[in-house]
Amino acid sequence: MDNHNGKSKKGISRRRFMSHAAAVAAFTVVPRHVLGGPRRIAPSEKLNVAGIGVGGRGGDDLQGVESENIVALCDVDWQSAAGAFRRYPNARKYRDFREMLDKEGDGIDAVVVATPDHVHAVASMAAIKKGKHVYCEKPLTRTIHEARALTLAAREAKVATQMGNQGMAFEGNRLIKEWIWDGAIGDVREVHVWSDRPTHQGKLPLWWAQGIERPTDTPAVPDHLDWDLWLGPAPYRPYHPAYVPFRWRGWWDFGSGGLGDMGIHNLAPVFSALKLGAPTSVHASSTAVYKETLPLASTVHYEFPARGDMPPVTVHWYDGGLIAARPPELEDGRELPREDGLIFVGDRGTMLVTGWGGNSPRLIPETKMKAYKQPLKTLPRSIGHYEEWIKACKEGTPTESSFDFAGPMTEAVLLGTVCVRAGGLKLLWDSASMKVTNLPEANQYVRCTYRESWTL
Repeated sequence: MDNHNGKSKKGISRRRFMSHAAAVAAFTVVPRHVLGGPRRIAPSEKLNVAGIGVGGRGGDDLQGVESENIVALCDVDWQSAAGAFRRYPNARKYRDFREMLDKEGDGIDAVVVATPDHVHAVASMAAIKKGKHVYCEKPLTRTIHEARALTLAAREAKVATQMGNQGMAFEGNRLIKEWIWDGAIGDVREVHVWSDRPTHQGKLPLWWAQGIERPTDTPAVPDHLDWDLWLGPAPYRPYHPAYVPFRWRGWWDFGSGGLGDMGIHNLAPVFSALKLGAPTSVHASSTAVYKETLPLASTVHYEFPARGDMPPVTVHWYDGGLIAARPPELEDGRELPREDGLIFVGDRGTMLVTGWGGNSPRLIPETKMKAYKQPLKTLPRSIGHYEEWIKACKEGTPTESSFDFAGPMTEAVLLGTVCVRAGGLKLLWDSASMKVTNLPEANQYVRCTYRESWTL
């Protein structure tokens, strides 16, 4: 058999073989027959669920699955976690998820990961390697490499997965697909998607800071916070309230700004309806890019190839208060939503979607919407975002945002942050090798190096 260079395998060098073996090992998960695999659970039986990151958003996620047994809680900030501790008083408490997974063992069936982005991958992977079902908040990971690794690992371990983009359960998501696939606006060749994050309604104050340098003062770490565990795999830096709680999202080491936050929500219906895979190229423009933080506002332009009978499409992303140009079909007196929106531009019409996650689609102008004979509802409706994952854990049914969907989408979305960080120049993307082919220096942002004792 020949390799991709057309050379016989027997001519492969030892160095190349060892390099290849190391790369494969990085994605290898212990087989299910060794681990025992996920425990089989009858629909009438309750899952034993553990939470990793249970303050704020994590507490909300736990409430979404509290029809099951919440048996263990892990958080590095026990003040932030206090609400979850009170709500689930019988759950065992931990600071380090690695200790929790080791000690709880088979007592856990599934985990909910809602840490800051930079810990998503290591926490989810640790659970997958122990045969646990995983629900992970969005964005799935902080880097493209991590997203690919989790997708492959979850598939091999055959665990049930779901990313926390709740909009995938919206009725609007089904309608968008049914209308586009019905030909309501013809072939879609251009899409505009936006969110006002990190601003609020396009104005100050910011949800979190971007476009700033690292603080130089070093206040004391609060007693309730384990700062070293909060950093986890990220490079060490002194504690500062500029990072935590919730202010971490605008820092390159911890988050991916508005694109990683609301982009995952608002781009999901585009990827689903248009059956998008990896883009072939991306370019961007933005306000000033800082070494430590994302810019205040950016636009990112993705080029996707044809898919089956669907033509190539360009997807434009806007954040920081920027929005798409007003479409000519929009009636006088109607405004585009400032916070979150989508515009699908087809060769026979335009669809405007208002609200985050693809909530409310309408053909524009309204006269066209009224004249449109909607197709039959052919797609299954969601039983509920969290309910989908619980059912998948017990019965093996699919979820709308399993890692098989969420992983590739996260890769594509995060390529936009790579582009912004690399100065906005057009990047040509080879998804198979996970490499930028025309600007090698941009590849340093495709993956990250973990601190000692932290692994994927």
